[in-house]
Amino acid sequence: MAERPLAICLLSGGMDSCVTAAIARQQYECAFLHVTYGQRTAKRERRAFDGMADFYGVTKRMVADIDYLTKIGGSSLTDKHIAVAEADLSSKTVPSSYVPFRNTHLIAIAVSWAEVMGASKIFIGAVAEDSSGYPDCRPEYYEAFNKLIDVGTKPETKIEIVTPVINLSKSEIVKTGLELGAPLHLSYSCYSDEEMACGRCDSCFLRRRAFLQAGQEDDVIPYRVPLSEFRDQLGAEYVLSAG
Repeated sequence: MAERPLAICLLSGGMDSCVTAAIARQQYECAFLHVTYGQRTAKRERRAFDGMADFYGVTKRMVADIDYLTKIGGSSLTDKHIAVAEADLSSKTVPSSYVPFRNTHLIAIAVSWAEVMGASKIFIGAVAEDSSGYPDCRPEYYEAFNKLIDVGTKPETKIEIVTPVINLSKSEIVKTGLELGAPLHLSYSCYSDEEMACGRCDSCFLRRRAFLQAGQEDDVIPYRVPLSEFRDQLGAEYVLSAG
């Protein structure tokens, strides 16, 4: 059997990156990269990353620390003086959980490692639709970054960022993960709390709703908001979107 090409997978430990890794592994040998940046749930996300890497038996793995983002601040994820907002999917503004230009820092590390390792792809679980409206999760951002890689690396280097779930809804991501046997039970998505998911932030809300819309209950992760209360919050909106 021919040796499979190498890809770098940025793996935060959340649901989207978990499913992205499962997709990448279908065609590539994967090296897993986790970046901690002083976020509130850094320890819990690291545990999720280690669990997924062990689940897949990935030996090529790296953890990078860029906690200087806490000194820059400007985000409720890195500055504890800024409260993590409750989910507001009707908002048209960039949420306080946006970490300024974060994905650029993460991808830059991945590109450096990919060039040294000889990897041809970098997989990242960015989602444009049904997400929190982060500017660095839009397709045009990754199109621009691929051009930057082309002009900013050695002439013989060919690296492409791949975003396989960027146009999927969260429920479609859950369904894809279930079909591929992704270890969703090891993933963790809360922005606020490391011990028990808050159930109120954008990430918790979108994840929990997605599982219900996919016909599942996200019952592995304990939430502070009971399921019955969450269903009441969804109301007719859940019935409509769940079909």
